Amino acid sequence: MPYAVDFDTVSTVGLESSPVADALAGLRANEARYFKNKYSHVFTVEPAGDATSTIDWVSRILQEERGIVISSQPLEATAFQVENIRMAYVFYENGLSINVMYTVDDNGKRAVGFKLSDGMEIPAELGSFKFARQKSKLAGTIRGSYFVIKNEY
Repeated sequence: MPYAVDFDTVSTVGLESSPVADALAGLRANEARYFKNKYSHVFTVEPAGDATSTIDWVSRILQEERGIVISSQPLEATAFQVENIRMAYVFYENGLSINVMYTVDDNGKRAVGFKLSDGMEIPAELGSFKFARQKSKLAGTIRGSYFVIKNEY
């Protein structure tokens, strides 16, 4: 069942099995606040079992672009479009959040972003990336990295 993420009252609903559930919930709420403020979009997630097409799309991009296979279990995902940008998010049990920003216009910006919840280690499959830090009232310290998508998906 879809869940509209509330960034005023951060909840671990759907993320309870994560060892960093509170931080991951804050990270998810941080994304919800961003999309509400910038695009007036309500950030809604659904359980991984109901979002297989989104998870498969993100996994395919990771595999084909960089040979990355995420070992952690996906817990939730969402896919939506704001303006001319197709977005997808997958939240993983280990505290990782992966998003795909895919501008639908030709020659638009297309990238995969990684965000690590406060308190989690960098997953081995992302060890080659350098992560920048940012502070968030909702999520504590978020570490993030990205790469540009080169192919069409």
